[in-house]
Amino acid sequence: MTDDRQQEPEPTFADQVGAAIRSSKLGHLDPSAKPSADALLGAMGGVRGLFESLLPGILFLVLYATTKDVLISVLVPLVVSVGFVTWRVVQKGQPVLAFAGLIGVGISAAVALITGQGEDNFLWGFTVNAVLVVVLLVSMLARRPLVGLIAGGLTAKPYAWRTERAKRAVAWRATVLWLVVIGARLAIQVPMYLAADAGVRGAVEALAATKLVMGVPLYLAALWVSWLMVRAVLDTPADAETSTSE
Repeated sequence: MTDDRQQEPEPTFADQVGAAIRSSKLGHLDPSAKPSADALLGAMGGVRGLFESLLPGILFLVLYATTKDVLISVLVPLVVSVGFVTWRVVQKGQPVLAFAGLIGVGISAAVALITGQGEDNFLWGFTVNAVLVVVLLVSMLARRPLVGLIAGGLTAKPYAWRTERAKRAVAWRATVLWLVVIGARLAIQVPMYLAADAGVRGAVEALAATKLVMGVPLYLAALWVSWLMVRAVLDTPADAETSTSE
């Protein structure tokens, strides 16, 4: 017997990416809505997620500044991150953010312990930022600016940003904004790392403090601006002079 029922089409790669974005913390954002502090905080995992992302860095800064002991300064934040993950698992919560933080803290601690240098605790962060810069650049070279894809994924229309000139321009500009933000982290912090590696007094502490300032606060500001930019053109009527082809 032949099954005449119409089969559901296989989801495309864009559909899968969009579904992943909507199921993440960013999925709580509505690009067409007015930005709010509560929504941005929710995208970071709420007060708890913010606390879990900031505390390891703060602990490293305080402990290294007071003890100059690499072992204590990297192991205490690592133990705290393990505690965050364990507590979320016990509560049957969503440990994704805590796991992500644990991986980063764990790799950073391992590198610093292997070399015995406190400044090497930041090498993993530099690597992640460099990868992000490459991803952003590749998305632009491929004429698929990353912010446009993310905004489209949040609205279940991965390529909606390509339907008119204004939307494409905003997708490009917002992606450039993130490229500048992440590139600035590297441009400022890598020389500070090199100064610490050269033995400049207080350079490790200065680098740790700079990383905190240029971390979550800067990302929240960039996310706010990006949201305002995307929202400004999301519901504009299609431009008759433009086409969806690139």
